[in-house]
Amino acid sequence: MPLSEAGGKGLFTKELDLALLKGEIEIAVHSAKDLPTVLPEGLEIAGYLPREDVRDAWISPHASHPHGLAAGSLVGTASLRRGAMIKRLRPDLTIRLLRGNVETRLAKLAKGEAAATLLALAGLKRLGLAARATAILDVEDFIPAAGQGAIAITMRSGDEPTRAFLEPVLDAKTAIALAAERAFLRVLDGSCKTPIGAHAWIEEDRVLFRAIVLKPDGSRFFETGISGPLNDAVRLGEAAAQDLAAQIPAGFFDS
Repeated sequence: MPLSEAGGKGLFTKELDLALLKGEIEIAVHSAKDLPTVLPEGLEIAGYLPREDVRDAWISPHASHPHGLAAGSLVGTASLRRGAMIKRLRPDLTIRLLRGNVETRLAKLAKGEAAATLLALAGLKRLGLAARATAILDVEDFIPAAGQGAIAITMRSGDEPTRAFLEPVLDAKTAIALAAERAFLRVLDGSCKTPIGAHAWIEEDRVLFRAIVLKPDGSRFFETGISGPLNDAVRLGEAAAQDLAAQIPAGFFDS
């Protein structure tokens, strides 16, 4: 079953949320892209660790890049975004659901269950498996998921001692980028059921932001880009979402 049918982004966070609210733990650590855009009342994001590489990794024993894979080949992924982005590049490829943790997916690929797969480069690096990547996909062609590569730490709202304890390890630039990406998702009501890419980054004293929304089969897509001052990150994300919402026609995801 795809994640989009199994409970969505809240699937991995509910037990930790409950433990926080009960006072059983002081903090919870999450992959930022798994966090719902609205947290339960009484909880907040304390901040983020320094962001890892946001790019997606292409892994295949048959082709060094998606452009080199034979027509009709199976590409395994559990991500609607990755599947849609691959179909956008190569509509002649077939997307197949491939679930499991990183090592399970790599084992399935080795057994020939798919000709290729895609994984977050950040996850491969954290597991010491970056060498398994056949190619690293450029964010210009393959916009990552909102929050990709970032580790978020949640806590109880108003818990100032915990906030002070965490402050030395939290990264301000990552927080600015994620503020834009999460604001974008909140306005667009992004979920695991919609293929969306959103990427914010900082150059000197400005936030730059790009996003894409695709049909699941990659046949149509809409993109946007925006930039502005660092203290405008939330507004920039919201404005980008409003721009895309104005572009997307009614019934876009229905057919």
